[in-house]
Amino acid sequence: MDDETPPPDSKLTRSKQRWASEHKFITGAVARPREQRLPPGQHLVRDWPVLDLGRQPDVSHERWRLKIGGMVAAPVTLDWAAFMALPQTQMRSDIHCVTTWSRYDNDWTGVATRDLLDLVQPRDEAAFVLLHGYDGYTTNVPLADFAAPEALLAHGWQGQPLTREHGGPVRLVIPHLYFWKSAKWVSGIELLGADKLGFWEVNGYHKRGDPWAEERYS
Repeated sequence: MDDETPPPDSKLTRSKQRWASEHKFITGAVARPREQRLPPGQHLVRDWPVLDLGRQPDVSHERWRLKIGGMVAAPVTLDWAAFMALPQTQMRSDIHCVTTWSRYDNDWTGVATRDLLDLVQPRDEAAFVLLHGYDGYTTNVPLADFAAPEALLAHGWQGQPLTREHGGPVRLVIPHLYFWKSAKWVSGIELLGADKLGFWEVNGYHKRGDPWAEERYS
């Protein structure tokens, strides 16, 4: 993948780096997804807070492209028409942000990550995914998490197009991980044989991010 411009320094970025160094919000509680819907240390909200790196790229449908490459048999670059021509999936899931808020019952419309993987055919040695955003953001996830049944690249939320502030036109949604793993303004998906840390992971956050295990920090 081509290198993007590094994300800007911001008050939120500095605060989250400090939280990582202090291991803020860790409760030490034990919970499991099937036993407790709300992960430890989280609280419910009704709105959808906006958190980013201080940059919200304005990407039109005409300009938007999604490049999928790396360890795949059939690398591809999708424009908006090709992306929308793929099988469309509707999914309801919860959001769990590492800053301790959770929001239940979000209705998404998009393309299941499994359908994208069927399209590009990962090679046997592929084990990790590095996500790239139009804002310069990167984040890493194991391929198994990226391919989870509820994971999708969403272009719709609650029956409406996904707004720019929340990562539109397309963002990743992996409900079983903290939401910083669900990259906004997705521009690239890179399959790798070895793990490669993304922006927050380099800055003290956990390389996987399981909310029920409180994998907030490294």
